[in-house]
Amino acid sequence: MYSLSYTEIGLTITSCHGQVKGEGIVFNFERNQHLLRKLKGVSAVVLLVTVLVTLIPSGDVLANSAEKPKIEFGLVPDAQYCDCEVNGTRYYRNSVDKLIEAAQTFNERDIDFTVQTGDLIDRDASSFSTMLPIYNMIEGPKYHVLGNHDFPMTTDEIVNILDMPNQYYDFKHKNWRFVVLDTNDLSLYANPEGSEKYQQAEAMYDHLVEDGAINGQTWNGGVSNEQLLWLREVLNKAEKANEKVVVFGHKPVYPENNHNVWNDEEVVKELEAAGNVVAYFNGHNHAGNYAMKKGIHYVTLQGMVETENTNSYSIVQVYKDRLEIDGYGREQDRVLNIQQ
Repeated sequence: MYSLSYTEIGLTITSCHGQVKGEGIVFNFERNQHLLRKLKGVSAVVLLVTVLVTLIPSGDVLANSAEKPKIEFGLVPDAQYCDCEVNGTRYYRNSVDKLIEAAQTFNERDIDFTVQTGDLIDRDASSFSTMLPIYNMIEGPKYHVLGNHDFPMTTDEIVNILDMPNQYYDFKHKNWRFVVLDTNDLSLYANPEGSEKYQQAEAMYDHLVEDGAINGQTWNGGVSNEQLLWLREVLNKAEKANEKVVVFGHKPVYPENNHNVWNDEEVVKELEAAGNVVAYFNGHNHAGNYAMKKGIHYVTLQGMVETENTNSYSIVQVYKDRLEIDGYGREQDRVLNIQQ
């Protein structure tokens, strides 16, 4: 929080909440607190404001100064830690310090809850003993999404280690519904060989390979009919309760990509049919991605494990008419407008 009066240019700022708006420029002080903290002293803030004001035509004013987000939540994508040597652009050990940094930021911002979108570890179950204590440093409720690298053991064992209510579940915060999917439900790594779900996964995978589908990869997975039915019921109940919905999954479902859920079109169909889903957040594709279709924003977060020193995590602010992503490190800022 900064307060200053800059009379030479006729501008008084009583709070650095809200936005400065002008032709082709928007600077949101609330979303850029991490930037302002890096500036040393009020004089640096005056310099920043001076630069902004020179670009803003006379008559523009500070807007939305009193607006506060209804909800703020943190997102941790693909930390993928293991005590392993560097592999290409993946610096596995560096995810320890990166997750500590994210935890400190989330606690400073006093967010409402945190979701890690899967692949907290890379391969060894022992890695959970390194990463979970750090993740649990984050204050407030914390939620897990299952990723394909989180399976050195069975689904039930991982759910137990992570203290999840189920492999897929939902929760409510204020008047919003948040849904966590398991995009490894039908896969060749999360189910015992020969089990019913393994056989279903094998059939789905073989069909995709025969069709030459780009997402016909063994490190992807599908969503079972049972889970799709559960998703439909949750979304319908949310619609009747007049709740907006945000969905989390590990793998993307849109746009078309080789990292997508095997039956991505079926998942998208359920999301679109509900009419109350605002956004779908996922990891898995460490390069990140974004698309919008029929009022739903599909955001693929960039992987934390990538690069030696640059982090990647986010804080999402929920407003009545939009979601604002405050990206840290490689993750970019975005404004996701809500269609009324």
